[in-house]
Amino acid sequence: MDNFYGEHSKLLVSVDCIVLGFEKKQLKLLIGKRQMDPGRGEWSLYGRFVGSNESLEEAAHKDLLELTGLDQLYMKQVGAYGAINRDPGERVISIAYCALINVKDYDDQLRKQYGLEWVDLENMPRLYSDHNKMVKDTIAMLRRHINTEPLIFHLLPELFTLTQLQNVYETVLDEKIDKRNFRNRLKQLDFIEKTDLIDKLSSKRGAALYRFNKRIYLEDPVFKL
Repeated sequence: MDNFYGEHSKLLVSVDCIVLGFEKKQLKLLIGKRQMDPGRGEWSLYGRFVGSNESLEEAAHKDLLELTGLDQLYMKQVGAYGAINRDPGERVISIAYCALINVKDYDDQLRKQYGLEWVDLENMPRLYSDHNKMVKDTIAMLRRHINTEPLIFHLLPELFTLTQLQNVYETVLDEKIDKRNFRNRLKQLDFIEKTDLIDKLSSKRGAALYRFNKRIYLEDPVFKL
């Protein structure tokens, strides 16, 4: 094979995945202790190097599938990180991807197998290299898109109460939302369907359960809340 770029230095490319979940009114981040040098034993995001025969998206998808066992995750590219000294081992450029999951969908045995932990975002420890910045940029991205894309439903169970939905919004935005105005806006969205089911666990009186109807949303994919 011709070596067209032989005079140029080669760089390593990796993907790092910011896996976020929501539980008990807390936004949670999935992290683990780094299993390789440099930085062995430091808290880190989960990632891998991109193979020569795979795209960035394929590498990130494989990473998330291995990590969670879930195949249909919400995944969005956050950005590229290429500071010269960001990795003390080699010159590595990393592409960060965000994934949103419902914590209860994640097999806890898989978490234990990989030595991972859910940590509250408010108490996030110091992470390896620039991983803290990746997480910070992810939250900023979610806040930019939370009112125009239905991404928030990936953090909820299939059936949810309006209180749960509001809790997720308030946690991601880090601000209180007026309950009446919030619910009035929800009534204008046809793809948030009220079911005949009642949640009796989180409410003594019982709260109606709702679901996100993806089919209706895709017929008219405009999301403004």
